[in-house]
Amino acid sequence: MEGKRIRVLIAKPGLDGHDRGAKVVARGLRDAGMEVIYTGLRQTPEEIIRAAMQEDVDIIGLSILSGAHMSVCKKVLELMEKYDFHVPVFVGGIIPADDAEELLKMGIKAVFGPGTPISEVVEKINEVVKQGVEQA
Repeated sequence: MEGKRIRVLIAKPGLDGHDRGAKVVARGLRDAGMEVIYTGLRQTPEEIIRAAMQEDVDIIGLSILSGAHMSVCKKVLELMEKYDFHVPVFVGGIIPADDAEELLKMGIKAVFGPGTPISEVVEKINEVVKQGVEQA
């Protein structure tokens, strides 16, 4: 990964039309030197995985404010398995602590709530992507 910029796909699944947080995170990640692909609003899990595969991303970030985080994340992880496409996934949004724990058990690598400093998101992405490269 030395010298290669981390490629991050930021996606807004479902019917949630609030994308300010996703755009703030995307901008912060770009400012930190990452290459960011933002898919826009109202993406299906299938569209998200297709885009991630086509863009050859290192990690996927899902911004979910609709309350559908459990079902959306489960579907995204199932599709990744189906297509044998394995990259880490992180989630941001208003997610109850119990659900965050469950998402981590499902295989989501990080859950970020409102107000999380961008520096914390950047640090976690760097850590998770580096771990993935070392394990490959």
